Amino acid sequence: MLRAILRDQIRNEEIRRRTRVTDIAQRVAKLKWQWAGHIDLRTDGRWGLKVLEWRPRTGKRSAGQPQRGGQVTSGD
Repeated sequence: MLRAILRDQIRNEEIRRRTRVTDIAQRVAKLKWQWAGHIDLRTDGRWGLKVLEWRPRTGKRSAGQPQRGGQVTSGD
């Protein structure tokens, strides 16, 4: 397709631009907002639970494994 090899060190953004492929994360976010707008057009006043409880990701997750939740008890 591009006749590029790893040694060329082409950035993903450049590859997407050349191949005219959209970033999947951006596509999913756009579709989610479009769906929320579609739900907003309902005339019966209902809102879907996914719209009411949806929290868009605005930050970055921390690296590593998640912290252990709950109480840690000893085996004594």
